[in-house]
Amino acid sequence: MTSTPIDGISDSGFERRTLLRGAAVAAAAGLPFQALTARTAAAEPAKFDFDPGYGPLRPVKDQTTGLELLCLPRGFEYISYGWTNDPMDDGVRTPGSHDGMAAFRHGDRVHLVRNHERGAGPAFTSPAYNPAAGGGTTTLVFDPDAGQWLESYGSLGGTIRNCAGGPTPWGTWLTCEETFGTTAGKRHGYVFEVASQGKGDPTPLTAMGRFNHEAVAVDPATGRVYETEDRGDACLYRFTPAVPGRLSKGGRLEALRIGEASYDTRRDGAVSYGTVSWVPVGDVDPDGDTVRRQAQANGAAVFSRLEGAWYGNDRIYVITTDGGPARQGQVFELDPATDEFRVLFASPGSEVLNAPDNMCVSPRGGLVLCEDGGGTEYVHGLTPEGEIFRFASNNVDLRGGTAGKDVPAADHTGSEWAGSVFEPKNGNWLFVNVQTPGITFAITGPWRRGAL
Repeated sequence: MTSTPIDGISDSGFERRTLLRGAAVAAAAGLPFQALTARTAAAEPAKFDFDPGYGPLRPVKDQTTGLELLCLPRGFEYISYGWTNDPMDDGVRTPGSHDGMAAFRHGDRVHLVRNHERGAGPAFTSPAYNPAAGGGTTTLVFDPDAGQWLESYGSLGGTIRNCAGGPTPWGTWLTCEETFGTTAGKRHGYVFEVASQGKGDPTPLTAMGRFNHEAVAVDPATGRVYETEDRGDACLYRFTPAVPGRLSKGGRLEALRIGEASYDTRRDGAVSYGTVSWVPVGDVDPDGDTVRRQAQANGAAVFSRLEGAWYGNDRIYVITTDGGPARQGQVFELDPATDEFRVLFASPGSEVLNAPDNMCVSPRGGLVLCEDGGGTEYVHGLTPEGEIFRFASNNVDLRGGTAGKDVPAADHTGSEWAGSVFEPKNGNWLFVNVQTPGITFAITGPWRRGAL
């Protein structure tokens, strides 16, 4: 597949705003964070008394099925689409396990590329990297002015456990395999590139590393790709392409280093790590699961289960789902221009933030965090001042009926959120998935009234 070089391209989908900086770091370590920690230590339920401008959550009916699938603030509404087993326009049934996603504007249409975190095959669409593998991507088309879903089709097949990934400034989706292994004689554990219109390229980008990938974020100023790894002893990587915007041409893979040697952040309460450095990874496509071990032997820092990643506000944001003193997740912020690295927010307890996973940055500068913990699952907002709030809750209880959908009639309120992304031109729509039973939502409302 031919990609557009990064030179001369528009950053319209990656607006550079100077938010979530000094005051936010102070807030994350100062009064708002301490207040939440104090509530947790006292075994009191967290009081979400911070007012982000949206108000309390309430059940809202889906405009597609009439079911109350989500709880949202007053004034917000949504349309569901692309349920598991729904027929797509290419004649294939929608695969399940909806996960990471990105949105691209083409004229008056939004094209979304959506991951499917599936394992064994057969491949559900072509082109397919491995006919025996069941993961991949589908592409959805939405009219934001009419508020209408238009079509969907398979765009890449034959991969394994496509968990997250990330959009590129040149208009493609990087889909990541959260696995390391061999299926039917084919090696997995790679990143693949998918066009925002049409089909993806089934050729793995081996120079970006073979490991348990999660998500990526691209700095449009340099074309560098920052990669997360979902392991209990993970590393944070960056890939510097030989030709910016053309990842298939190869490049250099490195891992983040804090201080002198193999700093362990997993239970760390630090807020700022200062300027970090990067160490090389020698064998990026090994036979064994050794990429992180090579990096740590060179002094790379250790993280606990790195998950979501996103570029916004001139920063790279990454998430650990169970890192930090409370083991309930952290949000890190990296300035790619200076390599300054710090903690924007660390969850003091599951009642505040329960295992964040996917994320995105609003065109207005706030962060959206998707939970993947236990119990009722929430979508959270995180403000520039370090204040966290609940924006949505999963209310997908289908025990009373599925409105004709071919999915289990069960309580799915404990299923994880994934794939959050705003419509890139105006930011009027937030797209997000509930992984099981597999539903995509388009949410709209009075965004500018509040913190997102």
